[in-house]
Amino acid sequence: MENVARPWPALWSLVIGFFMILIDTTIVSVANPRIMEGLNADINSVIWVTSAYLLAYAVPLLITGRLGDRFGPKKLYLSGLVVFTVASLWCGLSGDVQTLIGARVLQGLGAAIMTPQTMAVITRIFPPDRRGAAMGIWGATAGVATLVGPILGGVLVDGLGWEWIFFINIPVGIVGFILAWRFVPALSTHPHKFDIPGVLLSAVGLFLVVFGIQEGETFNWGTITGPVTVWGLIIAGIAVLVVFVVWQRVNPRFYDGEPLLPLSLFKDRNFSLANIAITTVGFTVTAFSLPLIFYYQIVRGLTPTQSALMMVPMALISGGLAPVVGKIIDKVNPKYITAAGLVLMSVALFWNASLMHPDTPIWLFLLPSAVLGFANAGIWAPLSSTATRNLPPRQAGAGSGVYNTTRQIGAVLGSAAIAVLIQARLAAELPAAPGTSGTASPMAFGGSLPEALHEGFSTAMGQSIQLPAAVILIGAAVAVFFARPKPVQGWGRGPASGAAGATAGTAAAADPAQMPGGRAQAKPR
Repeated sequence: MENVARPWPALWSLVIGFFMILIDTTIVSVANPRIMEGLNADINSVIWVTSAYLLAYAVPLLITGRLGDRFGPKKLYLSGLVVFTVASLWCGLSGDVQTLIGARVLQGLGAAIMTPQTMAVITRIFPPDRRGAAMGIWGATAGVATLVGPILGGVLVDGLGWEWIFFINIPVGIVGFILAWRFVPALSTHPHKFDIPGVLLSAVGLFLVVFGIQEGETFNWGTITGPVTVWGLIIAGIAVLVVFVVWQRVNPRFYDGEPLLPLSLFKDRNFSLANIAITTVGFTVTAFSLPLIFYYQIVRGLTPTQSALMMVPMALISGGLAPVVGKIIDKVNPKYITAAGLVLMSVALFWNASLMHPDTPIWLFLLPSAVLGFANAGIWAPLSSTATRNLPPRQAGAGSGVYNTTRQIGAVLGSAAIAVLIQARLAAELPAAPGTSGTASPMAFGGSLPEALHEGFSTAMGQSIQLPAAVILIGAAVAVFFARPKPVQGWGRGPASGAAGATAGTAAAADPAQMPGGRAQAKPR
């Protein structure tokens, strides 16, 4: 394990880029109507502006995590940041929707290269029993970014135009690159014989599954083209992933190489359980916002910016408490905080569902928003710290890749499931629109609903939000079975460092008061 003299400047440098790429997963949804208008595009094309990004982001995560182990997380992070920033410029300059979709694919690849490196660096430069505070910052970034995205998107779109949701990444990317170059240490690399068959199998399998789930609603879960169906793609993808897992098991015997995904990671109980829990979190965070935003804008008549501002209590409380929670979990069993946070999230969402009526005072929704803030603070840092606590240095990138992949898979599942459920509940709660044969929808009335349909629409949205509220309880049940963290022994000991070196390394990494101001130095093992 590397001894890093000043790990906190490295962490803050990484947070800038991590925050930027997470915001881009949500910020575009607010701008979709303006993109349609500005590029003269249809709704299916505009949906692909987000879908292409998420697909290019989710599929390579296993591979890019392992690349960080092989070539060094700093090199991979900086390379990904350059790709992401250049792609952002290309997005803003796009003159048609096809060009924008292509630029978003490149942007997603840049994000996929960067994301596992952030978590891998934290895992390697902070000792396990002092990692909670660092993961608190990382977790606060992940939680707050999902909330700030719609707010920032609304402000930029309303004030400057849709192009600026991409242009704003350019100065942020430049600053993030300079800081990461200056403060993130060049950690030791671990020579891996790269698993080419594993790379191909994982990429194909994940692509088929993610594409099938993500686009299932677009094709009514039926035929895509000719004999190709949505369910055929998903089943084929699962089959390829099963072959991938079998290959990872037999790889050392038949290929004389090191597997892309070391299955030994899953021997650690907490790593396995944390991956299940973060999948439910990804599902819920992605799913709950859609019916809530629909309710705010269509029933209550709020603008995109106003509806996003309803989440401010959640963002403020989550951002303020997450670092505090991070320090606490270094001293207590994190399973209690994690389970409590996941249960609180469920309570807040069921509370939101009960309030969804046309005449509910709008300020009442700020209360469950505040509860969501407390919930978020208790989820991200304890989960990530629990997942990474026992990871060996040479597998930090692989473990980070797995963790972030499961989170993204959960998000894709949440997005697909909530779209299907919303459609089903609208069909059940609303009559057919005048002059049409289908269910009443905002599009049938030029983007708004007659007041007589507000109650039915509100009921449908309230029923829909109960799905993520129930799914997150699965994560809470899983968290209860986290094992007590193991005592840390010998962290930071190198061949020449001895006990004193371990102590010094731990003390340096544990000091959150060390802010940017000096270069972090890494000593190879």
